[in-house]
Amino acid sequence: MTGTVTGTPAGGPPVPRAVLFDRDGTLVEDVPYNGDPARVRPVPGAREALDRLRARGIRTAVVSNQSGVARGLIGAADVVRVNARIEALLGPFDTWAVCPHGPEDGCACRKPEPGLVLAAARRLGLPVRDCVVVGDIGADVEAARRAGTYGVLVPTPVTRAEEIAAASHVAPDLRAAVRALLPGGADPEPGRPR
Repeated sequence: MTGTVTGTPAGGPPVPRAVLFDRDGTLVEDVPYNGDPARVRPVPGAREALDRLRARGIRTAVVSNQSGVARGLIGAADVVRVNARIEALLGPFDTWAVCPHGPEDGCACRKPEPGLVLAAARRLGLPVRDCVVVGDIGADVEAARRAGTYGVLVPTPVTRAEEIAAASHVAPDLRAAVRALLPGGADPEPGRPR
């Protein structure tokens, strides 16, 4: 989904009714297969970015692959406890959509498949086109594209160069991604971090 998104001025992101965030590496530091709430650390600016959306009446959700459940490294209860800690630190989300499957399971929900994005939009009672996905790897923005909506990539040191090159829109950090989605905010620079 490169170039202009339908209903969006100048090819920028739509002003969303909801923003769907990836969890690990986007909202909180990526601790592989984390089942320990004490290890949750928000990324810089996460609370500020979320509060800015909430203050404008824009709903927030999390769409997260958690293959550690399928791999037997963490339990579903661990995911729930970690998610509760994230909400304690970052405030409440309107919905969570979590995929517990592994890459070989062939499910329709594991990103880059669109299932989590579609499920979150459905739970919010919104058309998917009114949602924007923000994530740190190519699977996040590809899930948005496959669902028929807009994605913003916020690279981290683990984001591959080819994922950045393939992304329609890239923001240097979470705060900048959210600013770009709000009226009067600067548009993320297409295909390149600032």
